[in-house]
Amino acid sequence: MMLFSATLYLASTWLLVDAGIAKETVTTCVDNVVHRLSCDLESVISVETSLYGRKDNVTCNEGKSPDEVSNTNCSLVGVANVVKERCNGKKVCELSTDVFGRSDPCGATAKYLQTTYTCLPAFHRVICEHSLSDLSCDQGQVIVVHGADYGRRDQTTCLYGRPANQIQNTACSSPTSTVAESCQGKNSCIIKASNSVFGDPCVGTYKYLEVAYHCQYAVTPDEQI
Repeated sequence: MMLFSATLYLASTWLLVDAGIAKETVTTCVDNVVHRLSCDLESVISVETSLYGRKDNVTCNEGKSPDEVSNTNCSLVGVANVVKERCNGKKVCELSTDVFGRSDPCGATAKYLQTTYTCLPAFHRVICEHSLSDLSCDQGQVIVVHGADYGRRDQTTCLYGRPANQIQNTACSSPTSTVAESCQGKNSCIIKASNSVFGDPCVGTYKYLEVAYHCQYAVTPDEQI
C-alpha cells in the first residue's frame, strides 16, 4: 500500500453552486502519492477540471524557493481527460500523481495535481461476468450514463463460487464507453457483462461490470429551442 508523505498537502474546498450540488477541489502537492476523489454512497464523481502543473505562486509553496513557484503558466495537456476517464462514475477514485510526473511540462517548477469535481446523485449497478442487467428509468425518463468499468478492482465483489486465483488480480479494471454508446438516451437497456462485449482486460480473472447512471426527463426538440 502506498504511504502518504509527510510533506503531502491535501486541500479540499466545498463550494455551493446554484443547482444545490457542491463542488470539491482536491489538491495534491507532491509526486508519487495518491490523489483521492470520493463521494457519498448515493452519488458518483463527475470531474469538471484537472490541472497538473502550476497556476499560482501560493498553492503548495511550502519549502519551495521563489524560482520554483514563479512560473504560473505551467500545465500538462490532456490531464483532465485522463482523470475523467479513470474517475467519472465512481464513488471513490485514487490515482498516483506519478502518472503525470513522467511528462514534465515545466522542469524547474514545483508542480501539483488539482481536480475540481461534483458528486452527482446516481444509481450504481454491479453486474457479474456472464450476467445480464436491465438499466431502466420511469416512464418519460431516459438513461444518462456517468461511467462504466469492466474488470476487477477488489476481491470481495462477485466472488461466490470462484477459486482464489480468479479473484486475486485487482488491478485489471478498464473504463469502457460501450454502456454509454448502447444505453444513453434510452428508457431501458439490457447489458451483458461479458468479454465478447467489453473485451478481456485480464485473462483468467472473473470480472464484473460497474455502471453509474441517473434518469432524467427526455428533452424534446421544442424544449431545446
